Order: sequence, then structure tokens, then C-alpha cells
Amino acid sequence: MNMPTAHPKYAEYDQAVNRRLFLKLGALATAAALTPTPVFGAIERLFQPERNLSFFNTHTGESLSSCYFRSGRYNPTALKDINYILRDHRTGGIKAIETHLLDILHALSIELKTDAPFHVISGYRSSKSNTILRRKSKKVASRSLHMQGKAIDIRLPECSTAVLRDTALKLRAGGVGYYPRSDFIHIDTGRVRYWQ
Repeated sequence: MNMPTAHPKYAEYDQAVNRRLFLKLGALATAAALTPTPVFGAIERLFQPERNLSFFNTHTGESLSSCYFRSGRYNPTALKDINYILRDHRTGGIKAIETHLLDILHALSIELKTDAPFHVISGYRSSKSNTILRRKSKKVASRSLHMQGKAIDIRLPECSTAVLRDTALKLRAGGVGYYPRSDFIHIDTGRVRYWQ
């Protein structure tokens, strides 16, 4: 069976389209090759088969030690407990904490070689609480990642805040803020950046 041949006047057009498509795909491949490893991959080398975290909520006095990841999956019961202890202490509001944030904390504890509880200054923050804090400080972002369950403010009493900051920065897994006067650091799952 004979296949129809393209009309000569369209042959040149098809070649131009194919050339543009080839160049576009080449540019995309080059961009992908130059893009740094995703932040998740940067800390994955530190992950344990069982991932444990401990918290002490400085506002409520509550403590929690939990294995939040086991047998290749996140433990829903443990995540629920973590969401609760990291709730907004002002309003009681609870939001799911992003598991990648927990993985950053896990990697941080492995790097520091500690299983001591992270002292939580702020986990999830409702928009109401965020507004209250913004009235007190210009450093509080109007679209804070705390409101999405993607940020946490912590200290580790057995470790200086400067060492905690330096270790978090070395992970290159998200944003790190340093607040030496208040003795805590901020960690989030946003783009890699630093401020104080």
C-alpha cells in the first residue's frame, strides 16, 4: 500500500517544526542536567530504615518520642501524634505536618548524633496566630510556611544554636533562619536559603 507523500510546500515547514522541537528538547535536557539534585535527595543518604523523632513542646510541656517511618512507609498513627504535639498552642489548631520537614529533622538528628528531643518553639501556626506575631515582629512572614505545616522553630539544649544552625545549613534541604537572641533556629521545606 502506498503512503501519501507530503506536499512539497509543507516539507520545508515540517523540517522547521522538527528543528525547533529538537532544539527545544535539547534546551530542556540541558536545563535538567544543570539543575541541582532535589533537596530530598541531598539528605536521603542519612535516612535510617526506622526514622525516630522526639519533641518537647516548650509551651504545653508535652513530650513525644515516636517512630514515624518504618518498613518503607510513614506511620499514620505516629504522624497524627506529631501533628498534635506541633499544633498551634494559641488556638489549638492542628494541621498535617509535611513529612519532608520531619525527614529534615531526622537527618539533622543523625548528623548531630543525638536522639535528644527537639524543643519546639513553633510548629504549625494558624493565620490568626501568624497575624498576632506579625504585629509584634516584622520578621514574621505574612505567608509563613508555618501556616502550611512546612516549618518549625526549634532548639536543642545539648547543642549550641550556632552548631544547630551550621548543621542545618550543611544539609541544604530547605530554609534556615537563625535567631540567636531568642535561642532557636527556623527550618522549613522551602527553597534553600538563609537569614538571621
